Amino acid sequence: MSGNYVQLMFRVLSGSKCSVSIIVWTLAGFLLLLHFFSLVSHKDGTSGEIELHISHNPSFRELVEVEEENIQIPPPRGKRSPRAAKRRPKRTTTLIDEFLDENSQLRHVFFPDMKTAIDPMKDNGNDSFYYYPGRIWLDTEGAPIQAHGGGILYDESSRTYYWYGEYKDGPTYHAHKKAAARVDIIGVGCYSSKDMWTWKNEGIVLAAEETNETHDLYKLNVLERPKVIYNDRTGKYVMWMHIDDCNYTKAAVGVAISDYPTGPFDYLYSKRPHGFDSRDMTIFKDDDGVAYLVYSSEDNSELHIGPLTSDYLDVSNVVRRILVGQHREAPALFKHLGTYYMVTSGCTGWAPNEALVHAAESIMGPWEDMGNPCIGGNKVFRLTTFFAQSTYVIPLAGLPGLYIFMADRWNPADLRESRYIWLPLIVRGPADRPLEYNFGFPLWSRVSIYWHKKWRLPSRWSG
Repeated sequence: MSGNYVQLMFRVLSGSKCSVSIIVWTLAGFLLLLHFFSLVSHKDGTSGEIELHISHNPSFRELVEVEEENIQIPPPRGKRSPRAAKRRPKRTTTLIDEFLDENSQLRHVFFPDMKTAIDPMKDNGNDSFYYYPGRIWLDTEGAPIQAHGGGILYDESSRTYYWYGEYKDGPTYHAHKKAAARVDIIGVGCYSSKDMWTWKNEGIVLAAEETNETHDLYKLNVLERPKVIYNDRTGKYVMWMHIDDCNYTKAAVGVAISDYPTGPFDYLYSKRPHGFDSRDMTIFKDDDGVAYLVYSSEDNSELHIGPLTSDYLDVSNVVRRILVGQHREAPALFKHLGTYYMVTSGCTGWAPNEALVHAAESIMGPWEDMGNPCIGGNKVFRLTTFFAQSTYVIPLAGLPGLYIFMADRWNPADLRESRYIWLPLIVRGPADRPLEYNFGFPLWSRVSIYWHKKWRLPSRWSG
């Protein structure tokens, strides 16, 4: 068919007074079109294999079934006086109001108590290996896991998963009247697991400084969102984290290093990366071993991204501004079929808000918005990221297209009682949002996070 097209084209052009340059440019355009369609068909072919794999696997089909929530807001306790109603007409109570109200009658819905805790050490029968988003999750010693704002490291040498996060097992208070809720720094907690369901407490791998008030890790300062990656060249485990003072004016990153995944980690220093303020952050190690720092900057109005040095102990001089003016934080990056994806949240303090997914062919950008990935629950669930905030996305070897979305359901009234929301994240199907920086629709696939009260990984997956 292409040969007939070329012969016809030559016949038409030879019958007219077109120049040779027009013929050359027409041929170039035709070859470019062929190359474009080959790219599309290659990506569609790979995506099609994943679609077929998911649609024919019963365990996968369970994960994409939409599960709805119908939570009724209870009537208010007691009657308001007519005088009060006249002075300030009552606003309709929303589900978000109930979530933020520590005295709400629905408190048990968002923060179930110890009676429903996930205890991997008990004989759970058919409930073994099920995740219950929002429930208390116990470690192998029977204590609630304390690893908030965390991330996962898979250590290939020991074939073990390590979960690092903020250890918040202390009282919640406000440093002053206008300050945000906080817990004094205790340190970075670490848990190990072979199956990502049964977690052993490995202790505090980076501890707070109790007496030295000038130290970054002094207990009255802030340590958030620790992430650890392994450097294949140096053989070191490197931790990056958000370091701040109690008023969030320091706005820096901190770096620590260890010979072992279970620490202890030696704290090195803090700095403002590239000379910019840095708050919510993450690090991402690419397939080629290059690692990147991503952080909210310019008072959380934009994100910055740039490669680390080869030893992962500092940033390089290269940095790009992305999502400028969008006010996004809590970045969580992952890569699928050569495309980079990032889940972010809005900036509303401890209150939940709508997640967005962004995608890029190059990690340095440009990054395109792909909309809200949340599916199921109800409208409020979807607009609040299931009352949680992104922190990390876990890739699952052997299950292409399936990931675990890690998020925190913050409890500002008692931060140690904040919960973990782990849900299936699936990359499949065509994107349904046009490109902002380029013409048309993207070639990459749609990202979906499915709400489930109870779910587990396909039985064929093995840690």
